[in-house]
Amino acid sequence: MNIFTIKKKNKKKRRGEIKTAHGIVETPNLMVVATQGTIKAVSALDLIDWKSEFIIANTYHLYLRPGLEILKDAGGLHKFMNWNKTIFTDSGGYQVFSLAKLRKFKDDGIVFQSHIDGSRHIFTPENNVEMQRIIGGDVMMVLDECMEFPVTREYAKHSVERTVKWAKRAREKFLGTEPVYGYEQGQFGIIQGSIFADLRKYCADELVNIGFEGYAMGGVAIGESKDYIRDVVDMADEIMPEDKCRYLMGVGEEDDVRYAVENGFDIFDCVIPTRNARNGALFTKNGRLLIKNAKYKKDFSPVEDGCDCHLCKNYSKAYLHHLFKAGEMLGGILASEHNINYYMRLMKEIRDGI
Repeated sequence: MNIFTIKKKNKKKRRGEIKTAHGIVETPNLMVVATQGTIKAVSALDLIDWKSEFIIANTYHLYLRPGLEILKDAGGLHKFMNWNKTIFTDSGGYQVFSLAKLRKFKDDGIVFQSHIDGSRHIFTPENNVEMQRIIGGDVMMVLDECMEFPVTREYAKHSVERTVKWAKRAREKFLGTEPVYGYEQGQFGIIQGSIFADLRKYCADELVNIGFEGYAMGGVAIGESKDYIRDVVDMADEIMPEDKCRYLMGVGEEDDVRYAVENGFDIFDCVIPTRNARNGALFTKNGRLLIKNAKYKKDFSPVEDGCDCHLCKNYSKAYLHHLFKAGEMLGGILASEHNINYYMRLMKEIRDGI
């Protein structure tokens, strides 16, 4: 199944579209993170106002809460959260790595204890595909092993070999099962290898031989320097297929996104817009604004002139400063809406420049 088409190229930069059963996503673009089937502090319906075309949810979290039975009874995540546009679903491999208690990676899968109640669970490449079929996202990610940073070359090599084996099993399971809700789903492979370029190339070559609808660069933005992240980004044209969608996982700083687009990446995901907003940091065309600072106490101008979000059209910096100082939920809601709006405008500007 071919879900990605390149429409224009400018040097390494690509402008294209991802076509799924729930619509077309113009690329380059950034997914808003809806880890547990919700964007923190923002309704899915509000995303339509900000021209958001896709979101990413997480299998680990949705498997634990609300659980697969409820999602299936609801008719899948699209209906459960009332979002009729494209959904990507992450396998949850990173969350097992970062959140789960007493996790243990084995050749057949991952054994872990829930961070919620300590209950024991097993993720395998096969049951993870089954879970993502039930969740019903338009594109699912394979289960992979996310390594710590730094890591020894010996461990990285063993981990990459395991990731490749899991990818083969996940693809076989994907091709051998039918969608639960009647519409086609895609599947992306994830390139791992830590800081070792030859391991990244080996992993990419093996995944391309397996054959996926798209390919992601994983294992970045987990503590490495910007120089390292950019070294990985620079490999895109060398190791990732030209005709498939290229996804840089977990990267969302504006300068990193711009650099990655310059070097051939198409899609991104990051919690930066909403996490920063909840902490009082807002992105504007004039730079980042820290609304809790005392200088905004009597500033009755909008956060960003010309922005069409609810915050900037209706409220002042002084009011938002008050909301944060008073601990009012509305502060985080308005700030989150603004930051999402900012990132959607940023991605449109990037697309228009190609």
